[in-house]
Amino acid sequence: MTLQISKQAIAGTLESSDLQIIIDQNVGNGIDIELNSSVKKQYGKQIEAVIKETLANLGITEAKLVVEDRGSLDCTVIARTIAVVHRSSGITENYDWEGIEKWNV
Repeated sequence: MTLQISKQAIAGTLESSDLQIIIDQNVGNGIDIELNSSVKKQYGKQIEAVIKETLANLGITEAKLVVEDRGSLDCTVIARTIAVVHRSSGITENYDWEGIEKWNV
């Protein structure tokens, strides 16, 4: 299954302990993350690292993301990143769970 950022998509909420990610194409410009978080000074680098690692595991090398964090844990960051990439790729069912399980342990 090939994932590709083909349209703008959104995942997550602005509720406490969650985050909202908006993803769009970023052709020729790599990964660009705009992170807004009340804990950015303490955990901003970790949040961005988790997003970038998840994107790499999904084969995404170019994307623009706007992230509104409300104190989410790494597992939530991974889940929302997976969801937003699949929505952007137009995949809403038949996820490759076995492929995701290989790197998401």
